Amino acid sequence: MRHVGRISSWNEEKGYGFVMPHAGGSRTFLHIKSFQIGSRRPVDGDLISYAVTTDSRGRTSAAEVRFAGHKIEVAKARKPRKPIPRLAIGIAWLLVSVVGSILGILPVVITIGYVFLSPLSYVMYALDKDAAGKGRQRTPESTLHVMDLLGGWPGALIAQQQSRHKTGKLSFQAVFWTTVLLNIAAVVWLVRSGIAGALTALLLGGWQVGAANGSAV
Repeated sequence: MRHVGRISSWNEEKGYGFVMPHAGGSRTFLHIKSFQIGSRRPVDGDLISYAVTTDSRGRTSAAEVRFAGHKIEVAKARKPRKPIPRLAIGIAWLLVSVVGSILGILPVVITIGYVFLSPLSYVMYALDKDAAGKGRQRTPESTLHVMDLLGGWPGALIAQQQSRHKTGKLSFQAVFWTTVLLNIAAVVWLVRSGIAGALTALLLGGWQVGAANGSAV
């Protein structure tokens, strides 16, 4: 049931006042948050219609308030956002790196970096999640970002989805995805410049020499 009344004792600074019902009776508490979205600021004497409810303090309060002559707007339900498939992206990137190295498309040193750093990043996120739940000292976000930038981000994606950690903090996610893009850009530059290939040759050359020396012994 809706009631009609006029606003009285409105405190603009604090955003609340009262409404005196036309049908008589005691005044009802009125808060600015009770007005429909898009309404102008109320002033004393405004004619309004409202529903009556009881707040957490047991006070009779006005709800679903609108000015006389205004229609009540029905808020449109927002479609839930589809979650980012973090687990799939992380695993897929690691698999692509391994397959790329096997086919000779991607220098082995790049794949070694991802395969080595991703588990470390995963463990760091898991430990930070555990520390957050137990009130212990946390891992600085800057440390997590550095690990992601160096190549641990696939493991971080897997950890974020499995532990539901850091996924809801927009500021963290903005920096995280920036580190992902910077890492990919760095990998492309290392491959195209030949530096990754040279490091791979140096690594494999040293391994072959060590293996030859071992077999000679």
